Amino acid sequence: MINIGNLTLSFGGKVLFEDVTLFIDKKDKLGLVGRNGAGKSSLFKLILGDHSAEGDLSIQPGTTIGHLKQELGTLKGRSIFEEAKTAFEEIAKLEKHIEYINQQLVERTDYETEGYLNLCDDLAHAEERFALLGGDQREKNIGQILKGLGFSEKDFDKEISEFSGGWQMRVELAKILLKRPDLILLDEPTNHLDMDSIQWLEKFLKNYHGAVILISHDRQFLDTITNRTVEISNRKFY
Repeated sequence: MINIGNLTLSFGGKVLFEDVTLFIDKKDKLGLVGRNGAGKSSLFKLILGDHSAEGDLSIQPGTTIGHLKQELGTLKGRSIFEEAKTAFEEIAKLEKHIEYINQQLVERTDYETEGYLNLCDDLAHAEERFALLGGDQREKNIGQILKGLGFSEKDFDKEISEFSGGWQMRVELAKILLKRPDLILLDEPTNHLDMDSIQWLEKFLKNYHGAVILISHDRQFLDTITNRTVEISNRKFY
């Protein structure tokens, strides 16, 4: 899914890592460790396209990425539940797209043409993605994930601005998990979680269908979820 080859990254006149190679498969659970300033967060920025570097970094076309930032702006104007529901923008677009294709298929009679068959393929892919994202279960999934991250049902209708930054960060994490991207990038996700929420998140990520890359000082959290660990040290990946 992601292939890094002979990559060198410099930032602020300092070489963070050089001539490194790394392959991330579509179901990898990868821990990323190293001292402060080693380049862990910078690697995230490279993957997100926010930094450039010398060498090769290729991402499979169509790969969706969810990234939990360590800082976020103040959220307001929506309830906890309504804010979490914004994660389903892709599902809303898919619904409209599926409706459009079905209408086209009803109106057309050129059943053997390439155009008609392409529409059928497009419909199959859209419906598969809709099912993967939990399109028919969205409200149920919102409730499950918000509860898993420590919210109670009585919190769902409360204005999000009533909650502290740490709790708002939990909502942002919920939105990423609800979107079900191909790759999730998490930088110290346990900073704002209690023990029950950490244990719930461990189980969720361990069984997640896609790839996950974690930066965390919590080695037990990393060891529970990941199948391999990369340490950035002395400008190299180990």
